[in-house]
Amino acid sequence: LRVWSAATGLLLVLFLLLHLGGVAMAPFAPASFETYAAALHQSAWLAFAEFGVLAAALIHLGLSLAKLIVNRRTGNRAALVSRRGDRLAVLAARSQAIGGLLLLGFLVVHLLQLRWPRPPAGEELIALRALLSQPANVALYLLAAVAVSLHVFHGGEAAHRSLGLLDPANGFRIRRVFRMLALLVGGGFSVVALLVSASALQMGQ
Repeated sequence: LRVWSAATGLLLVLFLLLHLGGVAMAPFAPASFETYAAALHQSAWLAFAEFGVLAAALIHLGLSLAKLIVNRRTGNRAALVSRRGDRLAVLAARSQAIGGLLLLGFLVVHLLQLRWPRPPAGEELIALRALLSQPANVALYLLAAVAVSLHVFHGGEAAHRSLGLLDPANGFRIRRVFRMLALLVGGGFSVVALLVSASALQMGQ
């Protein structure tokens, strides 16, 4: 369970970085974003890639929940204590289960908003601006960004530990890399959402 949970988690981190790289063009290079989105959505391999990412997300969630249930049934209810006095690390660890469920709910909403149905070619940014012109949607996307940031913050170290790749020699480096990735992913999606929302409000005035 641990190995597959770790492997799917790292795969999802890679997807998040690629997805962020694409959507980051929306507020900074709108024309390039539309060209990129149209080319991507016309790719023959996209449906297979989307299915793979969705399968990885569901497998990761299922294995994580199974691990939580097993730990509860075996009486593993030990309180988490950070030996480094790192309160943020403790928060990230304790929020994994609820954060995962929140992200699953967000994924469903996100797909219903922007994937089913998918906006016509050349209108991706129009649909995104219309979506993020609503404060409730902005709040939802920011909450999801915080949740995914905490998930990556804790999950990177945990995944390497589960795969047997974490040791005293590289532990500090792995923690630092994934904490930077957590900040990049969470902060990046937050900035994109806020900038697209601001541009939508300016165009609506």
